Amino acid sequence: MWTYPKIYDVLVIGAGHAGCEAAHAAARMGAETLLLTMNLDTIGKMSCNPSIGGTAKGHIVREIDALGGLMGKVADRQSLQFRMLNASKGPAVRSPRSQADKAGYAQEMKQRLENTPYLEIKQGTTESLRVENGRVTGVMTQEGIIYQAKTVVLSSGTFMRGLIHIGMTNFSGGRGGDKAATGLSPCLESLGFKLGRLKTGTPPRINRRSIDFSVCEEQPGDENVHFSYDEPEPRIQQISCHITYTTPETKKIIQDNIHRSPLYAGVIQGVGPRYCPSIEDKIVRFADKERHQIFLEPEGLTTEEIYVNGISTSLPFDVQMALIRSITGLGKAEVMRPAYAIEYDYVKSDQVFPTLETKLVEGLFLAGQVNGTTGYEEAAGQGLIAGANAACKALDKPPFIMKRSDSYIGVMIDDLIRFDLSEPYRMFTSRAEHRLLLRQDNADLRLRPMAYELGLVTRQQFDRVTQKLQTIEQETTRLSQLFKTIGAKSTSLAQLICRPDWDYARMLQEYPDLVTDFGLDLNTQIELKLKYAGYIERQEKEVQKLEKLDDHRIPKQFTYDQVIGLRAEAKQKFARFTPDNLGAASRISGISPADISILMIALQKSYSERR
Repeated sequence: MWTYPKIYDVLVIGAGHAGCEAAHAAARMGAETLLLTMNLDTIGKMSCNPSIGGTAKGHIVREIDALGGLMGKVADRQSLQFRMLNASKGPAVRSPRSQADKAGYAQEMKQRLENTPYLEIKQGTTESLRVENGRVTGVMTQEGIIYQAKTVVLSSGTFMRGLIHIGMTNFSGGRGGDKAATGLSPCLESLGFKLGRLKTGTPPRINRRSIDFSVCEEQPGDENVHFSYDEPEPRIQQISCHITYTTPETKKIIQDNIHRSPLYAGVIQGVGPRYCPSIEDKIVRFADKERHQIFLEPEGLTTEEIYVNGISTSLPFDVQMALIRSITGLGKAEVMRPAYAIEYDYVKSDQVFPTLETKLVEGLFLAGQVNGTTGYEEAAGQGLIAGANAACKALDKPPFIMKRSDSYIGVMIDDLIRFDLSEPYRMFTSRAEHRLLLRQDNADLRLRPMAYELGLVTRQQFDRVTQKLQTIEQETTRLSQLFKTIGAKSTSLAQLICRPDWDYARMLQEYPDLVTDFGLDLNTQIELKLKYAGYIERQEKEVQKLEKLDDHRIPKQFTYDQVIGLRAEAKQKFARFTPDNLGAASRISGISPADISILMIALQKSYSERR
């Protein structure tokens, strides 16, 4: 055993999407950071679909970029196709999505991290955490090296006691082709952490040359879609995806072989994501549906692999071959990688603070699938917050806590620490009660000032947002003071743009001498601010009301058992989740308004007695 001579401010375990953002954020803040990964060649690897963004997930990517993160910039540089989902719907649910070049994305991420000041990257397999007097002091690796650190971010993905299933065959692995991490779970359990078991899966990859695209629907990308708020990244070649469908034969093959699925045979114990079911789950749950939509998505410009989105499965390989070839256009398809399901350990959700620091071990932070989430974007968002807070702790700065009214990332973290997870957590726009304020198009306006205070973005990036805010305010005021006679009525241009058949583009066309073209981004912000002014004002008032509850702090030493009139169930949940304030307490599952009223009175009484 040998101790590495340097003591780091922040040590990040794992270089998946959470680990990459955690290490980058900590280093950007000036913390001496070490990123420790099992394999330097799999940094930023996309284990499942090489796509970034999507419904609500696109919001998170833009928030990561607004906070100075890497995911959006790397995706802009290394994506094969961009689309704006829900483009015909309201602005709150529009979400950007890209299909990335799998190898290019990982290489780009690795290169950017390698060139980040204050960040070192080393290969090593973490065997255990080193903890002294309730505080983490570093890690020990299988290679016999001890790395010392003031804080540690654990972002182990699906690797903790990972078990891969293909039919009735199962074997240890963190993902296809990689070994599992076997030492971390026993280490966490020995420290008192409660672990659970979750499951996820991935579909087969097939050879592009074996597909008959002539019977499939082409799905081209959209123009003017991107993630980053900074200077546009040069793009690689843009290509189309394709859509096809399962057939009645597909359904019969799965029904005839359902007993060979480890999911239905009881071999898999972990719970999978409800909103991303396997193809056998779809056939069972939606028995009356004759066909299911399948997306054929390329994995890169330098590979023939096609990701078959929509048929995640753990059925045996022979059944996979048969069901693939029953799909329209895939009659001669060659499977290059079989589908599989994977079970893995995670840390149950009541064991971290809003900073993502653990309650049991000081200085230890958790980020990504180890917290029970699924998805690259959810992991990356947590990674950035965990890395920033680890740096804050190491550098003796105040913690960085995101509220539900700040961002989708804030909504996600609040959900994770307040609710019992019965399945892997996935972000949806419906989870955000103030989603009109948290649009994907305004993340920079919401979050860049915070990022600048933390040192995550430059002065130039901050000044650009400041100027943008000033322009929006000045132009909306100016348009409200410009009037035109429409029919027999005098109407301001601000009122005119609120009409359903008017938008900023039409204003530019009709009144080029009065309306300024600031570019698509600013034009959109001005239009939305005017069109949705009433709704936005209403949501802002709701936020202010809720934040009054957040202002009522709950002392850490507060004893709930002594609160007269509080239900036993409420006492148990408050003691378990240890909310920081009344707002957080009110969001715990099963807590009623009456519980909050009783608790508020008890807190006021306690405060008066202390005075």
